Amino acid sequence: MKKNFYEATLIINPVLEEDQVKEVKEGFESFITKQGAEIDEVDEWGIKRLAYEIDGKNSGYYVNAYFHAPAAILSELERYFKLQENIIRHLVLKYDNKMLKHRELQKKGKLPVIFSEEPEEES
Repeated sequence: MKKNFYEATLIINPVLEEDQVKEVKEGFESFITKQGAEIDEVDEWGIKRLAYEIDGKNSGYYVNAYFHAPAAILSELERYFKLQENIIRHLVLKYDNKMLKHRELQKKGKLPVIFSEEPEEES
């Protein structure tokens, strides 16, 4: 069975205790694994300010996951997210070949420098 590469970003309710956030994150990981996904990496970005208020909240706990999974997982994930009251927003991206190449370079630490961090000198 062909598996696609996906990136999912979850915004978890920021008022949860640390162990509750861990439970939500592990619940998501367990769910996608049961759907046939192979998790590549999970990054916790922590609490970040939201661009706009969601359900009366100005911030959220961000978790980003990369995984390989069959295409059928998308409909199951949508249903899963609707049932999770502590996930206030989510985004799932399917990687194309260009994005996959970028991801491989990123993992190897070989991304080209496009923008310099140093300010340009004025003439």
